[in-house]
Amino acid sequence: MAKTENPVKLSCRNVWKVYGENPGQFFQSGSGQLDDPAATYKQINSNNHIGAACNVSFDVHQGEIFIIMGLSGSGKSTMVRCISRLVEPTAGEVIFDGQDLLKFSDEELIEFRRHKMGMVFQNFGLLPHLTVLENIAFPLKIQGISEEKRLARAREVIDLVDLNGRENSFPRQLSGGQQQRVGIARSLAVEPEIWFLDEPFSALDPLIRRQMQDEFLRLQKMLHKTIVFITHDFLEALRLADRIAIMKDGQVVQIGTPAELVLSPADDYVMEFTQDVPRVRVITAGEIVIDEDADNSGLPKVDALSNLEQIMPMFGDHPDGLAVEENGEIIGRVTPQAVVNALASESTSNVA
Repeated sequence: MAKTENPVKLSCRNVWKVYGENPGQFFQSGSGQLDDPAATYKQINSNNHIGAACNVSFDVHQGEIFIIMGLSGSGKSTMVRCISRLVEPTAGEVIFDGQDLLKFSDEELIEFRRHKMGMVFQNFGLLPHLTVLENIAFPLKIQGISEEKRLARAREVIDLVDLNGRENSFPRQLSGGQQQRVGIARSLAVEPEIWFLDEPFSALDPLIRRQMQDEFLRLQKMLHKTIVFITHDFLEALRLADRIAIMKDGQVVQIGTPAELVLSPADDYVMEFTQDVPRVRVITAGEIVIDEDADNSGLPKVDALSNLEQIMPMFGDHPDGLAVEENGEIIGRVTPQAVVNALASESTSNVA
């Protein structure tokens, strides 16, 4: 089952965050519906108010890496703060497992954050007077977990993020990448059901950033978390995302897989993000399969999510093609000619 066919874990419905003296004036009892159906983002912003998030709706599926991206000021960080209620939305609904988080009492929200939600930010936020082990165990201490159990759990996630040998180090003794590993481990200590990451790698040097992306993908392969990830870097989104929502001026411009955004951008804004991305990195084997009804079991197998850049070198030894496998089942094959046709078709559409 593809991730986007998995059950919906989180839904945002008509979420608004409007700043100003009286933002509620635009809505019907906070329902997310504008009092004036003809009102627009521009009209709100010209009325001494600022629409930081404007009528945002999307679903996040169980086990999915859902990335929200856009330029600075697009509203992406506002949205993750609205979802977690670090910022209170002006209107709309945020549904998690069938419950509207915006209707939670303070006590219910505290319990949700302590037991079901993990958060990682660009600023590592480590406590300088605590060791690595103590920093990671700190959320469990807040929960009232016994010292023996919380330290045991902290050691488990230290092993998970490959920080063995650093248990007794203080944050000042760690590199930037190591500090971010501690932040990730701390957020995982509570075994969250949903994981929010707001530009967690953007403060790191390029090499360390790529290493942390690799580490993140390794962890997700093991843990299968439901993740909302914020970034302004399309290449980072391309590496990590199952689906991407691109925001501009507080509004969602387009939602789709990396391939859908690159190959079929909704407008010039999305095209600017994607124009320099090589198509061989986003077109996948599963998107260009042929001979779906034939017996392709004798061919070497590749995963349906493998991109053309990954599979093209294999054709030298296997000119008849490769069997494409999805969720353990062969769904067809991909051939050198199918790759040529896909790239030629895309090139023609770009020219057009």
